[in-house]
Amino acid sequence: MTYFNSWDEFAKSVERLYSVNPSKCRFSTKYNHTNGKLVLKMTDDIVCLQYSTDQAQDVKRLEKLTGTLMRHIASS
Repeated sequence: MTYFNSWDEFAKSVERLYSVNPSKCRFSTKYNHTNGKLVLKMTDDIVCLQYSTDQAQDVKRLEKLTGTLMRHIASS
């Protein structure tokens, strides 16, 4: 399980992991209201990438990343 400190590294790693084996990848989000933390997770059952944030600006980045992933899914 790999936690990333940088959004850019996380986003690039997620896209790379998805491109290797798109049929096995799962992307999940979890929000903890009491702590104000958003945890993003991408896994293919072998590699697990995680990013945790409490910044509101990262929600826009999440929207952009999910849009990119959806375009990859739709074009497959």
